[in-house]
Amino acid sequence: MDFSQYRAEFPLAEQYAYLNHAGVSPYSRRVAEALRLHGEELLVTPIDHYRQQLMALIAHFKRQVARLIDAAHSDEIVAMPNTATGINTAALALPLRPGDNVLVLEGDYPANIYPWLNLAPRGVLVKWVPQHEGGLDLNRLEARIDPRTRVIALSTVMFATGFRNDLKAVGELCKQRGIYFAVDGIQSTGAFPLSVRECQIDFYAVGSQKWMLSAMGSGFLYVRRELIDELQLGPYVGSASVVDPFNWLDYNFTLQTTADRFNVGTPNLPSMVAFNAALDLIHEIGIEVIAERILALTHTLIEDLQQRGLRVVSSMQPEQRSGIVVFEVPEPQAAYEKLMAAKVMTALRGVGVRVSPHFYNNETDMLRVGEVLGKQ
Repeated sequence: MDFSQYRAEFPLAEQYAYLNHAGVSPYSRRVAEALRLHGEELLVTPIDHYRQQLMALIAHFKRQVARLIDAAHSDEIVAMPNTATGINTAALALPLRPGDNVLVLEGDYPANIYPWLNLAPRGVLVKWVPQHEGGLDLNRLEARIDPRTRVIALSTVMFATGFRNDLKAVGELCKQRGIYFAVDGIQSTGAFPLSVRECQIDFYAVGSQKWMLSAMGSGFLYVRRELIDELQLGPYVGSASVVDPFNWLDYNFTLQTTADRFNVGTPNLPSMVAFNAALDLIHEIGIEVIAERILALTHTLIEDLQQRGLRVVSSMQPEQRSGIVVFEVPEPQAAYEKLMAAKVMTALRGVGVRVSPHFYNNETDMLRVGEVLGKQ
């Protein structure tokens, strides 16, 4: 595929080697244009006349997300403002009792740690699984399971190392042991394919501002349909949570039997407009093509860094690689600032500098990192 046409979708790439998609991604022209058209329409259209378009927008959003993560039904998807809200929803909805415990991985992002620690007043414990070489070791995880383990909470990719965890193996383990599986997917969704069905995931939370190439303040939560009847009332409820959401005076407090039971009320309409435009772009290219492109770019980066004497700490195992590459430098802060001054956008993470390219980046962008830092 000729990716130069898609590079033109990102004007920031004209001035910057933008390599921080594991942080916050820039807008594409399509996202910006979708937001502009949406704003112009609402300048002259009463919301009552826009309601049908709004319903279509929400339905399209759910279908596109379900297709991306291979959900069985679009009604297993509900919009969320960010990843943490989705994980909090899972933590508070699961039927956990005093003495139950949740397994989390050392080094995981706080969005997938704090919601489980927050269950301490309910008597639910958090047990830590030691990290191994930057990510999850299945044997270490299995050794931590006991008869009161009810949940395993894990990220698809470790934000500080780039280690891609084996979700399929964990999902099989959860099925065998009768354990709920909650996943933070923000560091891979939009970059690598994943099937929530194949990995037997119960909850899957994603924010849209990273690899999804959309606006901050939006995202989604996947809730496996068969799980709904087991869940407790959500942490919040509103008019949209119930079976007859537009009957405002009947007060029929019967929760929806889909993921929309966690839909509290008015959606973030502009963010959904942006998210739909970003999803359309990802599907146009194809998630498998995107993954292949990202791995090719990171391979170019890794080879160049190694030739310059820089130690890459991210795993080199094919099944553990992601879009994130972390490498050591003697003075990480100084290296990060030097790269930023040269308009090479990276991040400080873990023991050094984190680089995270997307499909529209090119080999020149990747080589700029080593060119700026020089031979070590």
